[in-house]
Amino acid sequence: MRAVFVDATDTLAAIAERQLKTGDPAVTINRQPTITPPELPGVLSDARIAIIDHTHLPMDIALACKALEHVVFLGTGPRSYMDVDALGENGITVHIVKGYGDTAVAECAFALMWASAKSLANMDRAMRAGEWQRTDAVQLTGKTLGLIGFGCIAAELARMAVGCGMKVIAWNRSPKSVPDVEFDDIDGVLARSDFLSPHLLLTDETRGMISRDRIAKMKPGVILVNTARGALVDEDAMVEALRSGHIRHAGLDVYAVEPLPAGHVLTTLENVTLSAHSAFRTPEAGENLIRIALDHCRRIAAGG
Repeated sequence: MRAVFVDATDTLAAIAERQLKTGDPAVTINRQPTITPPELPGVLSDARIAIIDHTHLPMDIALACKALEHVVFLGTGPRSYMDVDALGENGITVHIVKGYGDTAVAECAFALMWASAKSLANMDRAMRAGEWQRTDAVQLTGKTLGLIGFGCIAAELARMAVGCGMKVIAWNRSPKSVPDVEFDDIDGVLARSDFLSPHLLLTDETRGMISRDRIAKMKPGVILVNTARGALVDEDAMVEALRSGHIRHAGLDVYAVEPLPAGHVLTTLENVTLSAHSAFRTPEAGENLIRIALDHCRRIAAGG
């Protein structure tokens, strides 16, 4: 059984080469991080397993990969890149990698909170342009962080926020009890939070969950941070709220369309801090990511 890592960055390729063991299924590493979907059938050839980091897999392309039976997606959000249900109906199973970068993503969310509260990106841009732009900031200590969804990443972010003196409240679909975290209904979290951070998988149920109506229910002047999936948020409504000041600032690592197109409206707003879907990209998370992905390949090859 052969697997192909179809869109390996140099960093992830090096990790994969280092972690492969004698007796593993054959893994071909395609060091071509930018690959178009029509190229996939040729890259995969007779491979039964595709390891995919960030390449879209349309249904017609998947069906053109005649030997393809398994997709190991490097992350937890394959629905942004492929129709998981349709693939399953056509005999192609999608496997995800959980828990590999919980701390890394939480740290990025925390950093975006700080950068947004202190307007660091604005001052940096101004000073590079020769301007001495001093900006009033928001103090995090004593403020309320609201979490929409409370999995492992949210739990890590809550730990960090409590450590710097923030109050943490959260909504979760199933009841939970966590020290130092108060759980409330979603409307309560929206209305009470000075900072708001969604932590949900993208599904048909959660797509657009941070809707225009829910944005209107947010506390005026809220700072919104998103390191989960861009499509969780109604982007047009968010832009309107940023322009009106209802949302004071947004710190974003994820977007409805990725890569973010040149000239996108979000790049024109001063009260937005942007990063390029890189929250999980640390050496530690990379090692975990590839280890778990290769374990998937080993299990598949063993008939598991």
